Amino acid sequence: MITTRPQQKLLRILICAGAILFSSLYTQAQKDITLNEALLIAFENSPDIKKSRINMQQNKEQLNAQLASLRSRFSFDVTPISYDKTESYNDYFSTWNTSENKKASGTFTVSQPIKFSDGRLSLQNEFGYQDNYSEASNSNYAGYNNSLYLQYDQPLFTFNKTKMDLSRNELNLENATLAYSIQMLNIERQVNQAFYSIYQKQMALKISEEEFANQIVSKDIIASKVEGGLSAREELYQAELNYATSKSNLDNNRVNLENAKDEFKLLLGISLYDDIAVNTDIKYVPVVVNLEKAIENGLSQRLELSQREIDLNNAKFDLIQTSSVNEFRGNVSLSIGIMGNNENLADVYDKPTKSPRVGVTFSIPIFDWGERRARIRAAELEIESREIDKNSLRNDITINIRKIFRNLQNLIQQIDIAKQNEKNAKLTYDINLERYKNGDLTSIDLERFQNQLSEKKMNMANSLINYKLELLNLKIQSLWDFENDRSFVPQELQENLIIE
Repeated sequence: MITTRPQQKLLRILICAGAILFSSLYTQAQKDITLNEALLIAFENSPDIKKSRINMQQNKEQLNAQLASLRSRFSFDVTPISYDKTESYNDYFSTWNTSENKKASGTFTVSQPIKFSDGRLSLQNEFGYQDNYSEASNSNYAGYNNSLYLQYDQPLFTFNKTKMDLSRNELNLENATLAYSIQMLNIERQVNQAFYSIYQKQMALKISEEEFANQIVSKDIIASKVEGGLSAREELYQAELNYATSKSNLDNNRVNLENAKDEFKLLLGISLYDDIAVNTDIKYVPVVVNLEKAIENGLSQRLELSQREIDLNNAKFDLIQTSSVNEFRGNVSLSIGIMGNNENLADVYDKPTKSPRVGVTFSIPIFDWGERRARIRAAELEIESREIDKNSLRNDITINIRKIFRNLQNLIQQIDIAKQNEKNAKLTYDINLERYKNGDLTSIDLERFQNQLSEKKMNMANSLINYKLELLNLKIQSLWDFENDRSFVPQELQENLIIE
């Protein structure tokens, strides 16, 4: 079937109208996501954030348990019934004698740890009933007994384990909270990078669509000239090649955009079947950055430095604990109470017996083949290693902030240059398009100017995105938001350190 020139134009109009209608329906089905919305979704759905949050909550509960263990503990142990029957040999009479014992008892205890001394104060009351028969004496006893006494145990010449355990749990919670906040900062960086990556690919797709539209125009122009005998048919062949190349670039950019969207949806933790588009307007506003303030705030506020300090404190605790291996230590135990027994419950304390007790024990190591000295030295070397890590991190922070500051200054110049290049490329393309219409330029030359325009547009978009990402990087490295001139310590760091 051969179509005439008017029919071809009508067919092209119908195809364009259909494409516009399809594009409108497709756009309506899309869900536009802003950067702030993407961050909120990622903070809620990210598996890494969930794991960090669980770890933080777990350490918080462990600290709550440690604090609860410092309070008075009440316990009641009960033996409802106990029965035993034994035979024993009597050497003097050379006979075997049987004894039978039935017993029921209960013990109520109140125990209070002493935080500042690592001692323990206990109040204990044991009440019971027993029925005993002995064949050796041919006698039987049945009655009640009760023992009430107060006891204090105190370790000597060693470290305070109670205070150290509490300090360790507090440091573990702080470390877990810092890790959670750091993970949130990492997620923010990843979301920003992925968000702007989609923006870049959307811009590339938009530019390739404009380029493709220009190729359609130039192809129509050369086709009219060839049909009128004003240009050689080779020009039409080149225009068709340019058209096909532009169409291929358009399809490639569309595929790249869809791939980037899938990765972005995976990062946010949303359904892979949702159709999304990023919605942002990158406005270039130069930000004044104070290098000294950035370094000072980074060295005083960076969460990783706090983590290194926690590691150093834990290493010092390990040294204290290691020093207690095979050390000279002692323990003193003091107890005072009364005991009573009687066949009648009401008279159990008719004739009470006082039962004071004091005991002091010492553990004196003699020779351990150098084990304690070697362990202490290993712990000291661990402290030195933690100190080196901390100092190295401070240097890394300073260097990274300096690099970012220099990059920002360079990017500002690149943005100005890219803006002017885009303007010049647009003017150059418009001028040469008129020359092409007048027959003063070939399709190959026009293609070169078209590619130049597309390249400069992408360079401009990339320069703006790189500047935004570098500002974010500075905010994360220094924990100071220079765009809004305020501190950027995550709020979660303050909220989650509150102990319930």
